[in-house]
Amino acid sequence: MHPIVILGSGLAGITLLRELRKLDKTTAVTVVTADDGAFYSKPNLSNALMLNKTAAQLALSSSADLATQLNATLLTHTEVRAIHTEYSQLETSAGTLIYSQLVLAVGAHPIRLPLQGDAAAEVLSVNNLADYARFRQHVAGKQRVAILGAGLIGCEFANDWQAAGINSTVFDLAPQALGRLLPTQAAAFLRNRLEAAGIQFHLQTSLTSVDKKGTGYLLTDNHGTQHEVDLLLSAVGLKPATELAAAAGLKINRGIVVDQQLRTSVANIYALGDCAEVQGLVLPFVQPIMHAARALAATLSGHPTALRYPAMPVVVKTPACPTVVCPPPQGVNGTWEERIESDSVRAIFKDENGTAHGFALLGETAVKERTSLTAQMPDWLT
Repeated sequence: MHPIVILGSGLAGITLLRELRKLDKTTAVTVVTADDGAFYSKPNLSNALMLNKTAAQLALSSSADLATQLNATLLTHTEVRAIHTEYSQLETSAGTLIYSQLVLAVGAHPIRLPLQGDAAAEVLSVNNLADYARFRQHVAGKQRVAILGAGLIGCEFANDWQAAGINSTVFDLAPQALGRLLPTQAAAFLRNRLEAAGIQFHLQTSLTSVDKKGTGYLLTDNHGTQHEVDLLLSAVGLKPATELAAAAGLKINRGIVVDQQLRTSVANIYALGDCAEVQGLVLPFVQPIMHAARALAATLSGHPTALRYPAMPVVVKTPACPTVVCPPPQGVNGTWEERIESDSVRAIFKDENGTAHGFALLGETAVKERTSLTAQMPDWLT
């Protein structure tokens, strides 16, 4: 019997393996990964600098430990070059691998903006443990770091680095921080709190070029203004890694298209995590991965199970302004009702019938309502 093969050793792939082993101790499983297979919690990357954590300290388990603990084979530093669906084969840098069932947990790639300048290729991103190790090496001794993107990751990194004593400046073409998650007044509250912590924002501003200047960089924005920094990091978002699946003929939209049992358009191939699109939803957060892993583990162990998403609030790691957001589901029409107080914001998204579909809580007092409000929200996927 050929093994179940999981491509990817990130949170999605390893959580699936853990959940599968709760139900099935013996079926052969092989995990194929392009890196060293060390397991870590990706969300910890955006508050590791303040805690002075090295990449090695963020690693929770080595590939060897995982293989022993979970009775699996881990093929590390192995590139998957092609999926041959007609033969249930993978073409890899370590040779041909035959699978009984294949799971794509290949994550997402950082989006790269088309910047000009002689140092455009030196813009960093932090999307995995190796990226973080590289960033720590570059940031040592630096005082001025610029961040492209005022979304979730950009704001978290800015807060982390400011707390670590590094001056952080954030650029975004949007008119507000967390533009896709927060209503207007809540976003202004967040910005004010982060600015009070020392973070600078240049909103409605994009960068056009990055040039070397001494040991640092000279940034030019779309208004013609120039900024000198020591380091530049891009955090403008992620794009699901669909290249391998697309080349194999799987259906692709924004992500790898799967049904509620996480089945792709090709038999015996599944996908979950940041690379997957479930009923039109691409959700690059921890809680959706946990729900998907449990459902898929049941399916792979012989009990077909449809994925269900309850409302899943996102905790934004910005200690300067504690924030929890439960965005309304896609396609729901309505308006935000915001209540602003001196130390907090409470915003509820309601449809035309007055039914709540989402919320945003900012400030230490407001975020305490997370559990009670989450219980009132409708499911995202039933």
